Amino acid sequence: MSLPSEKVHELKQIIHSHLSQMNVHSRIKEYVDESFRGDDPEYSGIDEAGLLNALKERGIVDDVMNTLKFEGLERQPRRSKDKRRTDTAEEIPTRVGVDPTKRYLYLQVLGGKAFLEHLQDPEPIPGKVTSTFTLYVHFKGQRFRSRPVPCACEPDISEGFLLELQKDGGKMADSATLLSLSGHIHLVLVKTDPSGDTTLIGSHFLAWRDILSSTNGRLACAVEINGVGAEAKVPMGILEIKFEIIPRLSQMLTKDVILAQVNLEHSRIAERERLFLVYAKQWWREFLQIRASHSNRLVKIFAQDECGTNRPVCSFVCPLRAGRLLDSPRQAARFVSLLGYEHALSVGGGKAEMWSSLHAFLCKGKGDCEDHAVLLCSLLLGFGLNAYICVGTKAKGAAHTWVMTISPEGEVTFWESLTAHRYAHRPMNPDDPPALKQYRPEHPYRTVGCVFNHHAFYANSQPTDSVEVCQFELQNETRWKSMSEEAVRSVCGPKLLPSGPVFPPLYPSSVDSALVSNDMEHELRSLVTDHRRDLGLNTTWDDELSYILTPALAAYELEHSTGVSAGNDEFQHAIRRAIPDGHTFKGFPIQFVHRNARRAFATCLRSSVCEEIICCRGDHVRLAVRVRVFTYPESACAVWIMFAVRYRSIL
Repeated sequence: MSLPSEKVHELKQIIHSHLSQMNVHSRIKEYVDESFRGDDPEYSGIDEAGLLNALKERGIVDDVMNTLKFEGLERQPRRSKDKRRTDTAEEIPTRVGVDPTKRYLYLQVLGGKAFLEHLQDPEPIPGKVTSTFTLYVHFKGQRFRSRPVPCACEPDISEGFLLELQKDGGKMADSATLLSLSGHIHLVLVKTDPSGDTTLIGSHFLAWRDILSSTNGRLACAVEINGVGAEAKVPMGILEIKFEIIPRLSQMLTKDVILAQVNLEHSRIAERERLFLVYAKQWWREFLQIRASHSNRLVKIFAQDECGTNRPVCSFVCPLRAGRLLDSPRQAARFVSLLGYEHALSVGGGKAEMWSSLHAFLCKGKGDCEDHAVLLCSLLLGFGLNAYICVGTKAKGAAHTWVMTISPEGEVTFWESLTAHRYAHRPMNPDDPPALKQYRPEHPYRTVGCVFNHHAFYANSQPTDSVEVCQFELQNETRWKSMSEEAVRSVCGPKLLPSGPVFPPLYPSSVDSALVSNDMEHELRSLVTDHRRDLGLNTTWDDELSYILTPALAAYELEHSTGVSAGNDEFQHAIRRAIPDGHTFKGFPIQFVHRNARRAFATCLRSSVCEEIICCRGDHVRLAVRVRVFTYPESACAVWIMFAVRYRSIL
């Protein structure tokens, strides 16, 4: 991996300063004077290798290297294929650069085994792209990822992650304080195929507090990674894990104390979940007594996550602040819409219900409409809006989930999380006379059964659940049956023991937009040239016209992310000046959420307008293509491509 030029310059300055402090330059000069005093001035036998060997013999190189200190984790010795480990290798101390006032947990992944679905996978060939495994880790707002390794029955996942056990400074956490930390380490294993498509292999919540009873501050264990959804009880493979407390605890706890604390927490969580279930059953019976047809409405109280655990739907939502990564609710909606969409399918076909935890959703980078709606609602709540998730149906009665915001004046806006489209809701009055002109809704939603967020749950108890006539006066008990806020808070309250996973922070993009834009543009030019060559056509590129297309792509993305249209007039003026008299200009813009140039080119050829541009025949044909990649958090990208052509019109 190459360093940026400014980092290289900074490193050179540090090395130069270090050598100056040790007076290395003077020592080298003295040695050269001693060694070659009296030789012929034009002597050419002094070479770099001989001088370096001589300096090593005098100990100068060793002196320099011994004074250099590097902070960070040392690479652990690779495990041999026969799995034999020596006691000496086990006891090698781990050197890390840490804050001496804090306590850390060093999590090592020593490898994987028994991933039987990949038993027949061939050995990876150098230079050939294969499917890879990537392990993601989340603990108390800290997120890490491993290097991708080739998929295999025994994948060589060898990584170390340094997790802070206490965020604040002050007194270092002791055994009793660490015992009160109830959070788990969330491990997510994702498979990425050569085309870039991702698959969630497993999701596991790892308990770590057993290390508090280890006398040497280390603990090794084998963690079984189960599948997701319908395969949540099926083992996918095993990861070998090792824990280490840094610095070591002066006082260790007994296993009985740790077990008693864990059992106490589990009993409290189980009791409050039991009480909420009893309340939810009674509340549902009362809802059905209002009207018999209520049994057919989509009122979703519980949902199943990727681990097969049933959780109250309110626990999936939590206000989420994006820091400085997102600037507005509309930009948040744009970001969520750029994450991939996929149906969770069950074995044998058919749609399986799976509401992914937010960390798993962000790791695989795609999910169902429920996953998108949960993330968008959480972001809108973080921006201070009164946001809710709506559960209902859209065209042809297909179940769907979207987001709704209610202004202080009672105005309702629907947000489609898959597309970032916004729709103003104006309910029709069914009692109005037929002659009165009725408002035709623009949104695609047909019925709504319930709405909820992290502290409220409402079921639609109006005579009809049609969205067109629905009044979203949630405080009106004759139209919406609400759950007790205390009951919802009992399973979703922030001050209680977390029964569900803690929300991870969003991470900035790691994609270099300029570099990816250039690479895709060069690849598309090659693909177009090859395609036209197969048709017997020559290809001439117009670099000036390609550059002029840039403002148009920027304006398209600005409109999608903010709803503001700007820059079109300047683009039209530039095009009119760039196209000579008697010539015709045609352009075709299109947007993708992936960075695969070949896939994008194949999609573009399926459009008759784009195919006409790429395969243009005529006099003075000049082609242009421009790619502009706009990056968002979690490496989500909006990839805009515009093909264009100018040619002389022949009458």
